[in-house]
Amino acid sequence: MLCAIELLATSWPRTNVQPCPAVQPTLRLEAVVADSSRPRMGGRRKIGGNVDPEVFVSDEQTDLPIDLLRWQNLASAVLAAEGIRGGTEMSIIFITEQDIAELNESFLGKTGATDVLSFPIDAADLDMNPAPTGATRGPDRAPLDPSDMPMLLGDVVICPKVAAQQAPTHAGTFDDEIALLVVHGILHVLGYDHAEPEETTVMRRRELDLLEQLHWHGEAPTGFRQDSPTP
Repeated sequence: MLCAIELLATSWPRTNVQPCPAVQPTLRLEAVVADSSRPRMGGRRKIGGNVDPEVFVSDEQTDLPIDLLRWQNLASAVLAAEGIRGGTEMSIIFITEQDIAELNESFLGKTGATDVLSFPIDAADLDMNPAPTGATRGPDRAPLDPSDMPMLLGDVVICPKVAAQQAPTHAGTFDDEIALLVVHGILHVLGYDHAEPEETTVMRRRELDLLEQLHWHGEAPTGFRQDSPTP
């Protein structure tokens, strides 16, 4: 199941920077339009192993400068803090207002640009059974060892221009806004949600903990807000 999740604006260590593929080839499955019955992750994702996760980052816009290495390092630290290991991969892509508006309409059925979208990918997208012995190449071939294959966690797509517009009444600064969107998007990929009040409380608490630990290295600034700046 691949599911697009809109986050904030309308609702709310590897050090080598490598460009990830363009957005469209990854978002290859049937779009899921957001409604009350949209598919949701069955549970939070914890993957074992001794290999660090790989985070690919790509800047596909020119509106604002983006420090790819900084956000790659933050993403890697978030995955590690969430216990994600074992040869996993995910992408963070910075795109234009037009591009994210097209994705927002295609996958969520909503008009206009938003700040961030998450696209979780689970084992079904890889024609794999998540059980350790479930994946095979066919009746005449040896079973695949899932530990030898990267698990594609999904994509987080961020629009820096929208982030800059909402930062003054939201996270406070542009850097804090991008950090929040990176953390928020990754948590969605890992199975967190805010469809219900209880889920919202858990997710926002985890966001704040991760930002204080990995981004600010201390308490959140006074002006920091996690709630949406728009009704």
